[in-house]
Amino acid sequence: MRLQGKTAIVTGGASGFGAGIVRKFAAEGARVMVADLNIDLAGEVAAQCGGIACQVDVSKDDSVAAMAAMAAKELGAVDILVNNAGITHLPTPMDQIGEDEFDRVFAVNCKSVYLTAKHLVPGMKAAGKGAVLNIASTAGLSPRSNLSWYNASKGWMITATKTMAVELAPAGVRVNALCPVAGETPLLSSFMGEDTPEMRAKFLSTIPLGRFSTPEDMGNAACFLCSDEAGMVTGVAMEVDGGRCI
Repeated sequence: MRLQGKTAIVTGGASGFGAGIVRKFAAEGARVMVADLNIDLAGEVAAQCGGIACQVDVSKDDSVAAMAAMAAKELGAVDILVNNAGITHLPTPMDQIGEDEFDRVFAVNCKSVYLTAKHLVPGMKAAGKGAVLNIASTAGLSPRSNLSWYNASKGWMITATKTMAVELAPAGVRVNALCPVAGETPLLSSFMGEDTPEMRAKFLSTIPLGRFSTPEDMGNAACFLCSDEAGMVTGVAMEVDGGRCI
């Protein structure tokens, strides 16, 4: 029960890595808000974990503000914020990505971190404690061609994590990131371009441990970084990638 008595928000918490983090946090004693664009799926996950569901578009200021207001009402102070919501573009040469698609990737993957900081970090600073966890990617450390702007958005998130950690440390707020390799999530087929046995074998051949990241892997790592056990850990981008970045 490493998160006993803690409150948490997990964006993109209705599926994939986010749902794995929600379930681990709940199992360790936290009360969790499952914040997702898909409110029906968020409701299902929240019901399974004794949490609460909130519909949010993390790229919109008014939507994130409403999420923060709901959290204040339902959870009180927010101890843990996990910025997990994210999207990608299909593998495409960098000069062929449309402007609208580029803007959407950066709005969901990057602007969302700014918006949640705007609406939730002040409460953490006032309380003198808190943990923020940004879900980045190995793509931000060891980029693959034809995913250029997704790679760039995750590199941005890693740098944002480090600068947030430096600025917020005096206020008692820790900020870290996780960098998973691709996993069994709704985005897997988009990363690979197509989900075929051949493409899976090709992708897995780049991972020394020979398997994808799982929601359970992410939940375990997230739980550690957001718990008091990691009280001296801030500004790290932890690889949960089976050796992909070696």
